Amino acid sequence: MLAPDLETLICDPAGLTSRIIQALDAHASGTALFDAAAADLAATSAVLLLLGRGGEGLEKPEDICLILNQRSARVRQAGDLCYPGGSVSPRFDLNAARLLGLPLGPLGRWPRWSKWRRERRRDSRWLALYFATALREAFEEMRLNPLRVRLLGPLPHHRLVLFRRLIYPLAVWVPHQRRFKPNWEVARIVRIPLRQLLDPRHYIRYRLTMALPPPATEQVREVPAFRFRSPAGQDILWGATFRITMAFLQIVFGFASPDMESLPREDGHLEQSYLTGERALLPRSD
Repeated sequence: MLAPDLETLICDPAGLTSRIIQALDAHASGTALFDAAAADLAATSAVLLLLGRGGEGLEKPEDICLILNQRSARVRQAGDLCYPGGSVSPRFDLNAARLLGLPLGPLGRWPRWSKWRRERRRDSRWLALYFATALREAFEEMRLNPLRVRLLGPLPHHRLVLFRRLIYPLAVWVPHQRRFKPNWEVARIVRIPLRQLLDPRHYIRYRLTMALPPPATEQVREVPAFRFRSPAGQDILWGATFRITMAFLQIVFGFASPDMESLPREDGHLEQSYLTGERALLPRSD
């Protein structure tokens, strides 16, 4: 059970979004969000931590949820949950970034934008660029309407060691859109209620066995993870997406997952194709 004040907060979109904006702004004020690595566009990605109302298939359809994509079998890391986003397209995203900051644009409507432009000019340019990147990718992947979102603030960047990438997440509120249209990269949309993410009973110790090409055999590792059960089945949130989620929950709610050694164990297995995807299934360009 959640504390009464927390239960009230996660059922109040206005109060919750205000809390998130304040918490992320306070955290960003003492943090170097965009260091020299941000300039290496070929090795960076931007994603949107999407928050919005739930929908059909949930115990409480009006719950505020994280909205994630499940990767399709046609891409790397098939089956994983992820936030929409991807790599920078410099020509398009640089131009789009300028438009986003106009008074009626989703960046211009962010309550902290004027302060960032005045006091953090360099960071504001990187923020605009990565916001443009993440919005473009989210439109391509799930038809998220880029003009109907509300920016809540940037989160700490995360390093993806396996693919040597730096990920810049931005928290966004989706006030109206309930239906999305996944493209070939996305198997389905998954909504996880905040109330479950704030409940320690849903966290597990995930023991992963990864198949490796010869002459290696297998690699085994254990990581903290979140287990989400719904009528659609079971999903495991782990890896970089899990770490981004936990950073968000820690900054906004002061919540941390339980010590991994105390968690129940669940086993998983990754095939060799996990790192490459089924490239033969990619759609034709014509």
